[in-house]
Amino acid sequence: MPDLPAAGDPRPHAGGRRHRTAAVATVLGAVALVMAGVIWLRSGPAPDVGTATVNQLTAPVPAPASGAAGTAVPTQAAALPTAPVPVIEPVRLAIPVLNLTATVQPTGVDRAGDFDVPRSVDTVGWYRYGPGLDATTGSVVIAGHVDSATQGAGAFFRLRQLRPGDAVTVTGSDGRAARYTVAGREEYAKTAIDLNRYFTWTGAKRLTLITCGGPFNDRTHHYRDNVVVTAVPATG
Repeated sequence: MPDLPAAGDPRPHAGGRRHRTAAVATVLGAVALVMAGVIWLRSGPAPDVGTATVNQLTAPVPAPASGAAGTAVPTQAAALPTAPVPVIEPVRLAIPVLNLTATVQPTGVDRAGDFDVPRSVDTVGWYRYGPGLDATTGSVVIAGHVDSATQGAGAFFRLRQLRPGDAVTVTGSDGRAARYTVAGREEYAKTAIDLNRYFTWTGAKRLTLITCGGPFNDRTHHYRDNVVVTAVPATG
């Protein structure tokens, strides 16, 4: 699997195509709590919904025949542009059904190679080595904490309650609102999630929201699972 850029990587966002797609097994370890005394509901995971739709949206894009122009491999970094391309960064996230509004900060990975989620549980992080809101393909990834022993419930505490049809709005750095509709919600053991499906510049344009879920391990101070919500641009 390709390496992710180190935290503080000076490469431009857009240069975005200088990123390495986040196919690292521990990329969401930072989304997990590393503190005891959590307040997360320890009930069983909610059943997945919209799985068939998400499978279509995240299906790998076949590579063109050898020698064809524009050859691209889904899990590899795309061709580098000759100059940085402006990127519209997500700056605010709103999910009305959850009564949620949260500031979005650009982020990458920490020194351990994990998704560097903002320390404040009220703030969520946009994976800045992936697509911005202006991208016409690929997955805009935003991740957040579920809770904290010291800060309480996080922005994504109730993310697992989202269902197909729920509305999500992301405001960009240009001041415009990008509206999405939830297509599906899935839960995976962190050891089983295929991150290449969600951290990618290829495939259908979509928004991916990720947090922790499942049972909490008191020994490791981590949640077992990741909750993944996939949303598509709203129509009409």
